[in-house]
Amino acid sequence: MKRPVASPHNPHKTAPIRKERNVQFSKFPPGQVPEASDFLGKMDDLEVEPRVERRAVGVAYDLHDHSLQELEGTLEDKGYHLDNTLMSKMMRALIYYVEETQLHNLEAPDRPLKKSQHEAYTHAWERHPHGDHDDTPPEWREYK
Repeated sequence: MKRPVASPHNPHKTAPIRKERNVQFSKFPPGQVPEASDFLGKMDDLEVEPRVERRAVGVAYDLHDHSLQELEGTLEDKGYHLDNTLMSKMMRALIYYVEETQLHNLEAPDRPLKKSQHEAYTHAWERHPHGDHDDTPPEWREYK
């Protein structure tokens, strides 16, 4: 997933987009939560809170630095087993989509759709036949 960079017209760092999520683990193998929280705790710009009773690890991060898809993918690559119930899969897919869309929108240039509020209507009015406009050729108009 691409991260937005400071653009030339906006060299200032953008405002943080803080996310707080739960990474839910499967029942087997047991003991994944403490190990995973230790592993995630070593990552930069990531707050980690083990929630053993819920088989989850709470994570808090700035979307500019991490995404849930990246974190869960890293855990799966290390051999951890995430919860695969239908509800977890649906929530995971929704969160992935929302975060990816937010990152995509950060890359979009700031440009107004119209130069003025009425410009679209002005152009439409110019193209629309109105008033005493008559498509009849002049020689036919003079016919008596």
